[in-house]
Amino acid sequence: MFHPYRVGVVGAGRVGAVLAAALRAAGHEIVAVAGESDASRGRIAALLPDVPVAKPTAVARACDVLLLTVPDDMLGNVVRTLADAGALHEVQYVVHTSGRHGLEVLEPAVAVGAHPIALHPAMTFTGTAVDLDRLSGCVFGLTATGPDRAVAEALALDLGGHPMWVPEEMRTLYHAGLAHGANHLVTLVTEAMEILAAAGAADPAGTLRPLLTAALDNALEQGDAALTGPIVRGDAGTVAAHLADIDANAPQTLGSYVALARATLARAVADGRLVPLRAQKIGRLLDRYDPAVATTAPGSAATPPAPVAQAAQPAQSAQPAEPAAHPATRAITGSLPGLRR
Repeated sequence: MFHPYRVGVVGAGRVGAVLAAALRAAGHEIVAVAGESDASRGRIAALLPDVPVAKPTAVARACDVLLLTVPDDMLGNVVRTLADAGALHEVQYVVHTSGRHGLEVLEPAVAVGAHPIALHPAMTFTGTAVDLDRLSGCVFGLTATGPDRAVAEALALDLGGHPMWVPEEMRTLYHAGLAHGANHLVTLVTEAMEILAAAGAADPAGTLRPLLTAALDNALEQGDAALTGPIVRGDAGTVAAHLADIDANAPQTLGSYVALARATLARAVADGRLVPLRAQKIGRLLDRYDPAVATTAPGSAATPPAPVAQAAQPAQSAQPAEPAAHPATRAITGSLPGLRR
């Protein structure tokens, strides 16, 4: 049975304004919202017209459900400040939307008799009406105890989402998985567009969209089995050419290319899809472009050392020093006899 709440929102950022608008559309009353920046005021005007704007303490005093949508590092201080000001009260539900934090951060609210709930939408937000449709089917990472679990679940369902229970001690790991998958994906895609732009692509985004859509769908369905490309095929020559051209034309992306190529290499070796000797060769190529490795050997900067003319070499002269191997490369080398092929 639907139970409408009087909801107050502290933090009218991209998440808070959208969730408040969704709760309002579901039948809850948004009694007040706190937001001081021009951007927050703009979101309130667009998504929560006619909702009073008030100080955080006034918002907290006026509601049955207090939604705290503030940055992770500010959350503890906000809860403590509201509790010390006497703005929180018994029977009130204090709900935060942090992925990292669980219930512990809400202890000051619990101390005055409020009910703590962690409700995190596993979604990226623009802070506009576009986000409202995206909430349908969105997973909400919930943490609550006892009877509060039913309230947390009901709020997630009212927002159009799917509840997923996250243990208190696993909140940070849960959030790390989401951040690694989504936040770092934005960096990866942006850098890929920069490389394509350097190659002369007129529409880097349009070039990548169908490829990335297919790759993402395949990865979500198949995991490592979806891997394709030069690393998993063992095409060391192609990898070497990539590294040289990226270094010359889009050097700002070289570090992440090397790091992700190394991670891909390790996974391809671990599942037996890559012949270990080829993996070792590719690992050595990556070492030559990895600043952390290259600085350990003279003449091994990010750009590979130029070949020395044979005529200038004494009969027994030493060749330019190779960089010391990255630990991942050494691991491949050391495990050659035991690796599956």
